[in-house]
Amino acid sequence: MAASVDEFVVPDASAHFGEHVMIDGYGCAPARLDDRMLVKSCLTELPSMLLMRPLCAPEVYFAPGGTPKDPGGWTGFVVVQESHISIHTFPASGFVSIDVYTCRNGLNVAAIERYFGKVFAARALETNFVRRGTRYLEFVGGAAEPCR
Repeated sequence: MAASVDEFVVPDASAHFGEHVMIDGYGCAPARLDDRMLVKSCLTELPSMLLMRPLCAPEVYFAPGGTPKDPGGWTGFVVVQESHISIHTFPASGFVSIDVYTCRNGLNVAAIERYFGKVFAARALETNFVRRGTRYLEFVGGAAEPCR
């Protein structure tokens, strides 16, 4: 699923520390949610698309769950110099919960939504976007770019 970096990162001179994109996917393809290697592939390729620098290889674990709310699935994450990306799948309920957090500004949220919507064949996405550290420059003395 190759895509250009320009699609995922857009210039943003806002004075905040970073950005946190939280995506919940509904009605996803259970087989895709139950595919450990697909989760790992997302965690391998997305950092470079977002100009993030991995500090370790992605990790993906099976979490057995055991309740109706949490029937189990794959949990994966990659720690990047700029923060992290995590994916939690629930194949039995067709649900995925994703976090993309970076100290960089200018994430193209729509491109990230398209990427995950396509990867997991989601019928619906719910996205929350938070600017983190909106008072960052106030407390660090006007540094122009908190994360490189």
